Amino acid sequence: MKSDSSRPQQVIAPVCALLVLAVMPIRALPPSAMLWTAPSILLAAMLIAWAAESAQFFVAQGFALAILAWLQTLPEFAVEAVLSWKQQVPLLLAGLTGALRLLTGLGWPMIYFTASVMHRLRTGQRLRRIVLEPEHSVEVVGLLACMAYAAVIWWKATLNLLDAGILIAIYVAYLAVLRHIPPKEAEGIEDLELIPRTIVKSPRPVRISLIAGLFLLGGALIYFMAEPFLGSLLAVSATLGVPNFVFIQWVAPFVSEFPEKVSAFYWARTVDRASMALMNMVSSNINQWTLLAAMLPIVFSVSRGAPSTIVFDSQQQLEILMTLGQSLIGALFLINMELAWWEASALFFLWAVQFALSPIQPSPGLWGTMAGHIHRYVTYSYLIWAAVEIARMLIGRRKPAAFQQFAAMWRRHVGS
Repeated sequence: MKSDSSRPQQVIAPVCALLVLAVMPIRALPPSAMLWTAPSILLAAMLIAWAAESAQFFVAQGFALAILAWLQTLPEFAVEAVLSWKQQVPLLLAGLTGALRLLTGLGWPMIYFTASVMHRLRTGQRLRRIVLEPEHSVEVVGLLACMAYAAVIWWKATLNLLDAGILIAIYVAYLAVLRHIPPKEAEGIEDLELIPRTIVKSPRPVRISLIAGLFLLGGALIYFMAEPFLGSLLAVSATLGVPNFVFIQWVAPFVSEFPEKVSAFYWARTVDRASMALMNMVSSNINQWTLLAAMLPIVFSVSRGAPSTIVFDSQQQLEILMTLGQSLIGALFLINMELAWWEASALFFLWAVQFALSPIQPSPGLWGTMAGHIHRYVTYSYLIWAAVEIARMLIGRRKPAAFQQFAAMWRRHVGS
């Protein structure tokens, strides 16, 4: 029989091994590794998306969209988990802020423009706005709640385990409210792509096996490919001379969130389901502001072997404020339960300007000077515009229909 004194050693040894693994740098890979790591992450995301889209047809729409949004962004969670585990603090916010700005600045306008084009082709008339359903007020209010605590994180410039607990509590409360909303009679199975539609229509044992198999296979690919994918991103960014922060901020979210864009496109092209596509994106905003942000200090603390705080520098604070400003103006656009054409256009324009200038190194020239200040200029634009929209709401020029409909939904489904 082994002595009791050997038991601490049995525990300490694997813990030490994990700590050594945590501080090791991300493996160096050649730029050509992107040719197999990116498709692997993309395939994993597609497998999870098919499984999630199949499973989400058996619960209420809002609750299903929230779970679907989380499952679709698992690759993004995996990339951020690797960065947290490796304690790459300068890069931690790259993927988070890039993904959030991509969702609001490109995803929301993409939904409107897709629905607008299809509406014109079918009717010959212009689609001036996407009108939300009353139950979608839960997502709008939930996004505003995320913005409130994100402002606290920006102000104190730290992210710790207490913040993680509060962010998780916000998400749990959001899901709890969604869970009380009853499902609609028609969930639009025919609007699914071929693979998830085939799964949903399969006999129950086959359906369960296929969904579980896709989740397992997609999860395994993410587990084994997340770190090589990051290594290949760093190699390509070094070859192109683009800062690692910028490259991870934009390229990783484009790849990992591609299936989500595909799902939204399929819903938006039916026009009458464009509001559901938009809420799928908003749900992704909410889960990344809460669960993804909460995961960072948790994994970071585990990798260090003790409760730890992530401290942001001035540049990271600016990235948070810019992302916060964009999400805030987006939420204020939806406060009247619709997204107008000019609002979608404004979101895309401001995102495209800073996206185009981000890879350019600051220099004395015109474009170099613009690149060096564009994030600050765009951030000011978001915040000033948000202040204007809040003032318009206070004087009655923009109706806070989301609050009114949320209160009615609460009385009807939650309060009772």
